[in-house]
Amino acid sequence: MTQNEHPKTEPLLPDAFAAAGLAGKTVIVTGANSGIGAAIANGCAAAGANVVIDWVTHPETVDAETRVASAAGTGGALAVQADVSKVADLENLVAQAVARFGRLDVMVNNAGVENRKALLDTSEDDFDFVMNINMKGTFFGAKVAAQQFVNQGGGGVIVNVSSVHEEWPMPGNTTYCVSKGGARMLTRTAGVELAAHGIRMVNVAPGAVNTPINAQTMADPKKAAALEGSIPLGRVAEPNEIAAAVVFVASDAGAYITATTITVDGGITQAAAGL
Repeated sequence: MTQNEHPKTEPLLPDAFAAAGLAGKTVIVTGANSGIGAAIANGCAAAGANVVIDWVTHPETVDAETRVASAAGTGGALAVQADVSKVADLENLVAQAVARFGRLDVMVNNAGVENRKALLDTSEDDFDFVMNINMKGTFFGAKVAAQQFVNQGGGGVIVNVSSVHEEWPMPGNTTYCVSKGGARMLTRTAGVELAAHGIRMVNVAPGAVNTPINAQTMADPKKAAALEGSIPLGRVAEPNEIAAAVVFVASDAGAYITATTITVDGGITQAAAGL
């Protein structure tokens, strides 16, 4: 094996979901009708949780995803349309979850967008679009959930699906990186603030994942080889591998983890100059 070759490890489809300790808990996942969000919703359902699937686009996928989540475990599944950039929608999302299942235990702020623009090419509208969903949505999603946790007497978990680009620059995608950097500091600061209420806040930061956002790269053999060659484990992640990390930190198994980031990237940020 040469220095540039990578022994590929196969992704695990963890049966550990079923033993993760979310049985009977209620979990909201924003942006949950596709990609990583859908995998998180299904992973939480397989762990026994009641799952609330937030969506705002692609309504044709919502019924199918709700059925999958319902079939994945022993809990219930509810779909709620909510634009995370609007605080009133987030408040309604939490209210509907509590009305249906009686309480809220985990908030997963997963919804996110990017526009792949450099600073000099970014308009005010470009900036607002990304920041309103990625940063404002995460900030107020955390706040609304935390208030519900306090009203319930404390406890609860907030998981923010961040990115390796919360600290690893990606030139040409500036606003996205800034939004994820904001999520990193939100988690560190608010995680400390909320600990007094028994509330944990954790970022999960994926690297490259096999989702539609990377479909164009993975469809080009040269680009796919370059990307996978830069990852020490030799492949991009599958969505359920990110879900496994989210389920772990949301469960009692992660009870001593807060105000920090769990990076799930196959080692890319330690080995590559950039994408």
